[in-house]
Amino acid sequence: MFDKGDKVIVALSGGPDSTCLLYILNEFKEEMGITLLGAHLNHCLRGLEADKDEEYAKKTCESLNIEFYSKKVDIHRISQEKNISCEMAGREVRYEFFEELMIKFNASKIALAHNANDQAETILMRIMRGTGIEGMVGIKPVRDKIYVRPILHISRSEIEKYCEDNNIHPRIDKSNLETIYARNKVRLDLIPYIEDNFNSDIINTLNRLSGILKNDNDYLENISDKEYKKHCVIGEQMVIINKSAFLQHEAIISRIIRRALLSVNHNLYNFEKIHVWNIIELQKHNTGKTTMLPQDIIAENCYGNIHIHIHKKVTEVNNKEYDLLVNEKNTIQSLNRVIEIDVKSYLQFEEVKGNDFIVYFDYDKIAQPITLRYRKQGDKFTPLGMKGNKKLKDLFMDLKIHKDKRNEIPLICFGNDIAWVVGYRISEKFKVSKNTKNILQIRIGSEE
Repeated sequence: MFDKGDKVIVALSGGPDSTCLLYILNEFKEEMGITLLGAHLNHCLRGLEADKDEEYAKKTCESLNIEFYSKKVDIHRISQEKNISCEMAGREVRYEFFEELMIKFNASKIALAHNANDQAETILMRIMRGTGIEGMVGIKPVRDKIYVRPILHISRSEIEKYCEDNNIHPRIDKSNLETIYARNKVRLDLIPYIEDNFNSDIINTLNRLSGILKNDNDYLENISDKEYKKHCVIGEQMVIINKSAFLQHEAIISRIIRRALLSVNHNLYNFEKIHVWNIIELQKHNTGKTTMLPQDIIAENCYGNIHIHIHKKVTEVNNKEYDLLVNEKNTIQSLNRVIEIDVKSYLQFEEVKGNDFIVYFDYDKIAQPITLRYRKQGDKFTPLGMKGNKKLKDLFMDLKIHKDKRNEIPLICFGNDIAWVVGYRISEKFKVSKNTKNILQIRIGSEE
């Protein structure tokens, strides 16, 4: 969990678990070559008791000569503003606080005080919600090579005994003794009932189950990671899952989908098995079909490939037309575009190849005016190499251009004819041939 030279932020609530963790790490810090920093977040949920917790955490660090930092945040207000539970709001704010301290003090690890009982409670709660193998692995000892849980395999009774033996008197959060929260019901009612009636060693049994399933899950995750990289295109707030990925076993494709959702949304809150199954079913339907997912994520079937991205409204059509002058550098500031148009004789012509934003036309075939515009209803186009017209909409479909992007593609027109679908195709009508005498070169770039 630790490397020599690590600066470790210890999440210190002032309760038995985190206080035990702080003392243990302090005892071994020289042997491990690490330095410690205590961090306490006052949630402002328990009034004076919360302030006493903060004061206890501060004095504990002072007694051990450990740097201490705290922060007060009104979690109840944040939960209302974000319309989430106090538990989720508290978790978000805690991790934001830890990350702030990591950056400020150039820390490398954050030590959390989850224990074997927490692990057992988490596994039971996830089983009752219908979790899969990954869920039953439970709390990970190390996450992202940053978050470490050194006392995860120590039971709560062992922690309490450690505090008693070392004359440590941590704070007790009385809300942990109230059965108004689901986790407290599992801790105070369900686990003692199982211990009394079924398995007196249920805490260790569930932790052992976690270890067994971790091996199986690690194997599946390793395969899924390779398949994800093989079959997916990862962009900014979008992942495209190639249709070939859906030939994989459901255990693998479901993990690929979850990785894609995590990449787009950065968390998997509120995503359930039904959402993964909906995406698998979506891939079997026709192109254009979509399914809405939690947190404003959308999955769309695009010719068998699945596009997962944050839902955005289709860009509105720009109805303006911009006149372009020949032998001029045309700057359109509102579009951040520079269009250079030059006429050259065929004898002076030297083609620049391999560029989608420089094209050439037979100048003597061109009708004025030359304009830049965006698509209109009923637009038709004669792509290079074809004799007849083709609907622009059909061309976009053939090119597999996502419908969200179609209104953003500029069109260069000569008179009433579309001459260039910028970045994609030029028109057959104005192509350069052996009989061409004058060349029109158009170069499009961004305004510098």
